[in-house]
Amino acid sequence: MNRARVTVFLLVFAASCLLIGCLEPSPTPPSGVEPIATPAPQPEPENPDAAKGPVLESPQTPAPLPDATGSSLSYSWGFRRNNEHRAPEISSEMSNLLNKYQALYVAPGDGNRIYLTFDAGYEQGYTATILDILKDKQVPAAFFITGHYLHTQPELVKRMKAEGHLVCNHTVNHPDLSTISQEKFTREIDGLAHDFAEITGQKMDPYLRPPMGIFSEQSLYWAREMGYTTVLWSLAFADWDPAKQPGADFSFRQVVDYIHPGAIILLHAVSQSDTEALPRIIEELRNQGYTFAIF
Repeated sequence: MNRARVTVFLLVFAASCLLIGCLEPSPTPPSGVEPIATPAPQPEPENPDAAKGPVLESPQTPAPLPDATGSSLSYSWGFRRNNEHRAPEISSEMSNLLNKYQALYVAPGDGNRIYLTFDAGYEQGYTATILDILKDKQVPAAFFITGHYLHTQPELVKRMKAEGHLVCNHTVNHPDLSTISQEKFTREIDGLAHDFAEITGQKMDPYLRPPMGIFSEQSLYWAREMGYTTVLWSLAFADWDPAKQPGADFSFRQVVDYIHPGAIILLHAVSQSDTEALPRIIEELRNQGYTFAIF
């Protein structure tokens, strides 16, 4: 093959590679679900437009509770929040559904106890700092982890447990729990608990947070049958995208302005804004008479 033919061959080969993507594989962004085949973590609908104002749960008007246990009607968690330091409002139908399966979005009981929770699907470099702050301030928290997080950050997970925090179930692969079979639901929950015990030598704490805040009566029932309490939240805002951080002042105001007794606060461990605001948040809430607790 002469030089001209070699040149033509290389040009044709390069063009083909560009078309099929073999020269430079598309990067797979970090994910809270399986890292190989999944895009960047989907924005979880925990009050996605919290900065704009109140939101309502979806479906807009949930149907009355069905007679048969295990309805597959899908709900995407949300609520009508307020800045009067009262628990956010949900419909009576939703309240009945959560109560039926002892699911939580606010903590029961009187007093000014509040609950700090973090979702951890992948690591962005902030969790060690978060743990340092919690240790320094002597604040307990609950971390809801995925299988990806457990297997890529075993030392951080062990540290969470060693320092007195709850380490809870956010499933292996971060699926929509309202659309999967009971067999797959069991694999998602038991699989993570099994791997957690293998890696840490300890039992995972029996609390489940549905990925993306999506659930059904059926998933609430299955979780309860497996010994898990489903834990939602009453205070959250758009903090989950590392590329769209609102800043520490914004995070501080979102927590302080909407705090209420019994609040279950959801923060994301990938958030630089939340990490920077965390010491101020803890100090301010304590100054207001709140006490940090775990379930």
